[in-house]
Amino acid sequence: MKIRQPIQQQPDAQAIEPPKKPAMPELAVFILFAFMITLFGLIMLYSTSFVTQGSAYFRKQLMWMFIGLFAGAGTVVIGSKRLSDWSPVMILALNVLLIWALFCKPINGARRWIQLAGFTLQPSELGKVVITLFLAKFLAARTRELESKPFRKVMIPSAFLVGPTIALVLMGEDLGTTVLLGSLYLLMLFVAGMRLRWILLPTLVLPPLAIFVISKIDPMRWSRLTVFMDAEAYKMTSGYQLWNSLLALGSGGWTGVGFTESRLKLLYLPENHTDFILSIVGEELGFITLLTVIAAYLILVYVGLRISVKARTRQGMLIAFGMSIFIGMQALINIGVISAAFPTKGMPAPMISYGGSNLLACLIAAACVASVAIDSAVPDYPDKLLAWARKRLHFSRPPEPEGAQQSS
Repeated sequence: MKIRQPIQQQPDAQAIEPPKKPAMPELAVFILFAFMITLFGLIMLYSTSFVTQGSAYFRKQLMWMFIGLFAGAGTVVIGSKRLSDWSPVMILALNVLLIWALFCKPINGARRWIQLAGFTLQPSELGKVVITLFLAKFLAARTRELESKPFRKVMIPSAFLVGPTIALVLMGEDLGTTVLLGSLYLLMLFVAGMRLRWILLPTLVLPPLAIFVISKIDPMRWSRLTVFMDAEAYKMTSGYQLWNSLLALGSGGWTGVGFTESRLKLLYLPENHTDFILSIVGEELGFITLLTVIAAYLILVYVGLRISVKARTRQGMLIAFGMSIFIGMQALINIGVISAAFPTKGMPAPMISYGGSNLLACLIAAACVASVAIDSAVPDYPDKLLAWARKRLHFSRPPEPEGAQQSS
């Protein structure tokens, strides 16, 4: 007679072993630097725009900061894992917004914005958060497939699900965000456990193909992409913006010409309050302050990655990694553009450039990282917080008296 062996309970696929120390010290540093960068952005926005716009841009950005803080607080209360579980619905809503933007009035030749009731929303900025949450859920649930059949079971389905969203961003003439989203997608695949050979294939094939297509089909855009190689030669035409950015950075020297004393912001440098605001930082406050801003970004990303390493679950690890990396890549692209290291493409400096959608997305991303850090110390804290709130506010139904139960 055979004795059936007891079925061993499988460990939670989401769990990461061995358990790590809670990431609460990292959380404090992360929140501090996120707040400092955001506050610095408000100060520099006022300096950059008050001559031409008064305090209008400052007041709008301040309003978006409070909206972002409210959304971030809601993100922490709900929990990044629950938001990640809702991400399939969110990505469908995002696609609707991106399609809507294609039919709106273009701004600077691009169809990235939705204008409604006096507000302007850029869905592609929120797409960075939504795609990160979606990929975290998708990849965390396919740990075994990443080891057995990574290309057929993981890479092709994920590309099929995320690809249309990235294509819609590209159709809105947002090449910079398209490159960022594509890079973020491949990096999250790699961190989740995808073998390097599957990631190298699209990395080696797609960029040369895109360069060939753009150079043959759209010569005007190609000239704008290549002007960074010699900005001075095109300083009166397609390189006008980049050349003035370099003049601003060069004229600031080590210590700058003084706060609010920029000359290039006086209608010489276009988009000086958005994509090129760090050029004005270099002119007014100097190279030392610009290096300090870069160091602040590096610390923010490093601490975010530390929180990712200490995450309690695989899904949390991928959320914290993706959010930290997208902020870091966005900062890298922006700094590379203003210094002529990269082609000139629209990419705001995270938490510093003017733009409500950018600030909202960055603050929600920071809140997601904070949620992962809190979960490392208090597992499943949103459920415990909800139970505590119900108990304190008496939301739960009181038990019926025994007599009432017997009579019924």
